[in-house]
Amino acid sequence: MLETSPPEIFDCQTCGACCAYSADWPRFSMESDEEIAAIPEAMIARDESGMKFENGRCAALTGEVGKHVGCAVYLVRPHVCRTCMPGDEECKIARAEFGFPIEVLPEPEAYEA
Repeated sequence: MLETSPPEIFDCQTCGACCAYSADWPRFSMESDEEIAAIPEAMIARDESGMKFENGRCAALTGEVGKHVGCAVYLVRPHVCRTCMPGDEECKIARAEFGFPIEVLPEPEAYEA
């Protein structure tokens, strides 16, 4: 069973499902040429449409999904990664794909400033 923090302090670094859910995500959408240039070329998909997906996960994802993960390009990660929040629809879909519980998630509004 996946151990998780209480919803009010949900820690994405114990999950990582959103970064290993689909080769079609994350895609670049609003990034400028300068923002994309800040991401190491080896982590960008060959067609430059988004992050490279290899071995069933985003090339920037470090660690083990469901245990402890991180992002090798966290400070320059794509906009779609910045807007993904615990408990939003994308989060729930990705967690469900891995069989992770979704009832432990906070409402996405808890993270809006």
